[in-house]
Amino acid sequence: MCAWLVWGLGVVLLGGAFGAWAAPALEAYGRLPGVELMRMSPSGERIAFIAVIGDKRRLAVLGADDQPVYATEVGNSKVRDLQWAGDDHLLATVSITFSRPVEFRNDFELFGTLDVAVTKRRSKTIFAGNKGLVQATFGYFGDALAGGRRFAYFGGIDYERDFAASYVLGHTWRSLFGVDLETGKAALIDKGSELGHDWVLTPAGEVAAHSEYEERSGAWRLYAGRNAARPLLQRKDPQGDIALAGLGRRPGTVLVADNSGDADRLTEVSIADARTEDLFVDQDTDEYWFDPDSKQLLGAATPGEPRAILFDPRLQTRYNGTRKAFPGLQMRLVSFSRNLDRLIVFTDGGDDSGTYWRVNIATGQAEPIASAYPQIRQADVGPTSLFQYKAGDGLPIEAVLTLPPGRKPERLPLVVMPHGGPIGVRDQIGFDWIAQAFAGAGYAVLQPNYRGSSGYGRAFRDAGYGQWGRLMQSDLSDGVRALAATGIADPGRVCIMGASYGGYAALAGVSLQKGVYRCAVSVSGPSDLTAFFAWEVKRHGYHSSSTRYWRRAIGDSGAALRSISPLEHADQIDAPVLLVHGLDDTVVPIEQSRLMESALRRAGKPVTLVTLKGEDHWLSREDTRLAMLQASLDFVREHNPPR
Repeated sequence: MCAWLVWGLGVVLLGGAFGAWAAPALEAYGRLPGVELMRMSPSGERIAFIAVIGDKRRLAVLGADDQPVYATEVGNSKVRDLQWAGDDHLLATVSITFSRPVEFRNDFELFGTLDVAVTKRRSKTIFAGNKGLVQATFGYFGDALAGGRRFAYFGGIDYERDFAASYVLGHTWRSLFGVDLETGKAALIDKGSELGHDWVLTPAGEVAAHSEYEERSGAWRLYAGRNAARPLLQRKDPQGDIALAGLGRRPGTVLVADNSGDADRLTEVSIADARTEDLFVDQDTDEYWFDPDSKQLLGAATPGEPRAILFDPRLQTRYNGTRKAFPGLQMRLVSFSRNLDRLIVFTDGGDDSGTYWRVNIATGQAEPIASAYPQIRQADVGPTSLFQYKAGDGLPIEAVLTLPPGRKPERLPLVVMPHGGPIGVRDQIGFDWIAQAFAGAGYAVLQPNYRGSSGYGRAFRDAGYGQWGRLMQSDLSDGVRALAATGIADPGRVCIMGASYGGYAALAGVSLQKGVYRCAVSVSGPSDLTAFFAWEVKRHGYHSSSTRYWRRAIGDSGAALRSISPLEHADQIDAPVLLVHGLDDTVVPIEQSRLMESALRRAGKPVTLVTLKGEDHWLSREDTRLAMLQASLDFVREHNPPR
C-alpha cells in the first residue's frame, strides 16, 4: 500500500504514450528527476529505484507484475547508487557532507550503505553495531553466496584501542570486511595499510587479487590473493590513473584499467601465470558490465553507436535488437538480468526528455516504466545535434547544439556551456536539463567538447593538459565564431555559463578574453588558481597523486597560475558576472567565489554572488538546484535578452 503513495506524490509511471501537459515552467527543468537509479535484480523479477519528491527520496521495489514489494523513506539523504546483492538484498549508497570532522581534518563527502532486506521488509546500516569500525563505507567490492548466506564486501576503517581501552582513530586507510547481510556482523577479510589497497573477489567471496599503491612514489603493484607473496604486475602511476576493474572474461583472470601511459588500456591479467591481454584495443569505453552471478566481464558501453560491445555474440544480438527498437533516440543500457533475458534501458534525445523502459527479450516487448521529467512534453524538448568546427590551430572540435523548440535557427541568442571535469569528460546528445531550460527560454546552447574531452582518442584528451585559460578557452570562442558563420547564432548576443571547470571557463571568458561574451555565470568555479592549488596541497600533500594531477593540469609556479587566474584579471573583466556556489562544496571551496566577488567589487565591476545553503558540488538538492537555475536564467535574460 505505502509504495503506491509514491505515485500519488509525483512519480509518473507510464503505461502508454505521453499525455497532454501544460507548457513546462522553469520548475519542471530544475526539479530532480522524478525517478533515479533504476536497477533490475539478477533474476529480472524485481526492479528497484529512487523516487524523488521535492527534497525527499523514497526507495521503492516492484515485483515482476509491477506490484509494490517494498518502500521506505530515505529522506533528504543523497542516494548515490543502488546495487542488488542477490534478489533479496538491495544496497543503497548514500552520502552526507561533513565539515572538518576531527578524525579526517578536511571537508568531505562521507558515504554509508543501507542494506534493505526486501523479502523481510527491513533495513539496517552496514557496520551498524560493529563498535570497532567507523560508521561509514569506503568502497564496495561485490557480494557472494557462501554456505547458503549472502555476504557483501566493503572497505572499512577500524578503530584502535588506547591505554584506557577506548576506541580511537589511529589511521585513515581502509581494510576489506565481509558483512553477513542476515546478521549485520562484519568480519575482517584482508588488512589494508598506508599503501592504498583495492581488491577483486571471486563469486565465492575469496580475494582473487589485490593492488597496493604507494602515493609518494606513484608505484602501483598487483598481487595474487591477499598477501604480497606473488606479484603479478607493476607499473608507474603518478596521477592515480590505474585501478582494478573486476574479474576478467574467464575464471582466474582480473582486469586492470590503466590510463597512465600513452593510450588507455584495459588489461586482462592471468592470476596463474601473470600473462596479460589488452581488451577493447582502439575502442573508447564508458563503463564495464559484469555477469551478476559469475562476476565475469561481459562487455562495455561505448560512447558511439551501437553503444555496447559484448563478447558473447548471443548477448550482442539481444542488445542490438533492443537498440533497433528506439530509432532516433539515444539509448543507454541501465541494468539487466542474468543472460540479458530482461533489460532496463533509458532513452532520451530527439523529443524524449528521458524514459525508462523494461525490455523482455523472450516476448520482444518494450514497455515504458517511468519518465525522468514527466512535466516536459515532447513538443517542449529542444532539438539537439552535433556541430563540428575547427579550432584556431586546426584541431577538429565537436559540440552539442541545442536549439529552442519551435523557433527558426536564425540569429539566435547563444549560451556557451562548457562541461566540467575538465579532462576525460564530454557532453553527448541527450536531454540536458540546464541546456533545455535555456533552450525553452529562447536561447541556442552550445556545449563544446574542447581539447581534453573524452571520446576522441588519447592524444585529444592529453592535449588539454596545461591549457586552462589558453587553447581550451579559445576552443570555446572558436565555436562561437563558427556557429555565427552559419547564421544560427548572433555573435553580438552571447553569454557563457558553466559549472566546476565550466565555471572557471566562464570567468576566464570575460577576463582572459575580450569582447566575446555579454555576461558570465560561474557555478562552483575556481577563480584563484594559486589559492586553489595550495588548498589541494594542504588536503592531499605535495607528493600525492592528486597534487601531481593538478601540477600537470594547471602548473604549480606562482607566475603561471596567476597568469590564468580570473581573479588576477578582475580589473579587466568586460561583462557582468554571476557567481553561484554551494556552501557545502568539498571539491571547489566557496572561498573561490567569495574571493572573486571581493576582487570584482574592488575593481568596480558588476557582480552578484548567490550562495546555496546545504548544497554540494553536484547540485544534489532540488530547492538549491532550482535556485541556481532561476538565478542564472534571470541574469542571462537581463544582460542578453532573448527578444
